[in-house]
Amino acid sequence: MVKHWDLFLAPYKQAVEELKVKLKGMRAQFEMQGLHSPIEFVTGRVKPIASILDKAQKKNIPLDQLEEKMQDIAGIRMMCQFVDDIKTVVELLRRRKDFEIVEERDYITQKKDSGYRSYHVVIRYPVQTIDGEKNILAEIQIRTLAMNFWATIEHSLNYKYSGRFPEDIKARLQRAAEAAYLLDEEMSKIRFEIQEAQAVFSRKQEAKGDER
Repeated sequence: MVKHWDLFLAPYKQAVEELKVKLKGMRAQFEMQGLHSPIEFVTGRVKPIASILDKAQKKNIPLDQLEEKMQDIAGIRMMCQFVDDIKTVVELLRRRKDFEIVEERDYITQKKDSGYRSYHVVIRYPVQTIDGEKNILAEIQIRTLAMNFWATIEHSLNYKYSGRFPEDIKARLQRAAEAAYLLDEEMSKIRFEIQEAQAVFSRKQEAKGDER
């Protein structure tokens, strides 16, 4: 049983903040070299206590085993413009030495029945505390902006219906998921034109800044 939630969650909060800084730093390095960044932006959160308890009950996870069996108490999301960028980001994560990858789940080539698509990387991350090093599990979700839009809407509806969607809503969500993926595919076909336009825009903005 968790008696002091603040103490229990503290290293997870620290991990999220550290990982956000480190992964945003990867994007900055691409930009400094004038390269296309496969990372659009990075967000993170620690799962609320109510959500932890709810998931523990659904998954039959004893509260004294949360550290070992719940992988997403600390969660990071990395957003990409294009589907191919996801592969690049995963390779970048695999090469890092500051954490250990313990599991990968590809829900892009093997989407969930609901239509959900994303790439999940579960890591073991060392947090430095006053009591020494503490290794915690964290989940990094890598997805496109379109995938994230769909997942955010589905997550909200899931709360409303407690996971038991009416058939018409379920069918519409599946069609929306396919539409989002079709959008990603079409954007991938013109990615070079998009990147060129973005580069031109960035140069114009920089020129305006220099004039000031």
